[in-house]
Amino acid sequence: MHRRARSEEAKLQRAEDLLAAARRLATDLGGVRHVTLAAVTEAAGLHPSAVRRYFASREELFLELAERGWEEWRDLVTARLTGSHDLPPAALADVLSTTIVTLPLFCDLLTHVSLSLEGDVSVDRARQYKTRSFKAYDAMAAALVTAGTLTAAQVHDVLAALLGTTSYFWQLSHPTATLAELYRQEPRWSHSALDFEPRLTRLLRATAEGIAGG
Repeated sequence: MHRRARSEEAKLQRAEDLLAAARRLATDLGGVRHVTLAAVTEAAGLHPSAVRRYFASREELFLELAERGWEEWRDLVTARLTGSHDLPPAALADVLSTTIVTLPLFCDLLTHVSLSLEGDVSVDRARQYKTRSFKAYDAMAAALVTAGTLTAAQVHDVLAALLGTTSYFWQLSHPTATLAELYRQEPRWSHSALDFEPRLTRLLRATAEGIAGG
């Protein structure tokens, strides 16, 4: 039975229901790219026409999840770094890579944010995303500088490398059904066996050490 929000508290709960449904579907269906707004509203028990009361579009809904992903990652990183000092570049790289891989939806969303999500919402909504994500980013960068031996400029370079590498490797290591079948037929092209976390960690360590040595 479809439900109608009858108070501000209920409206907030319906929005949370939609976000939770989107999370579940992204996991169950193999990624954000497979999730439609109609499927989200159905999973949340809402009529399709009702979703506009909570999110203006599919892009806005997933942008909200990306914002929360940034804040979850910030909390993980800062908690891991609390009380640390003079950590070498490789140790800082490990903190970043081992925390971000615990947030699979966020890893997936990193691709979609830059491709479509933040560009296909209103200017005010895009501003909100930038404000929240940069606040989380700045807090992580400051924590990394305090805890380690990298300069602020070097930390920014390591974070840029991590974000780009994570976005790319995540998609390669989670192929569509078509690509999975193709890789089964042609193992030499296979990215489905890519070890996402180990390779991400190795490359980020090498990047951080190279930046520090440069």
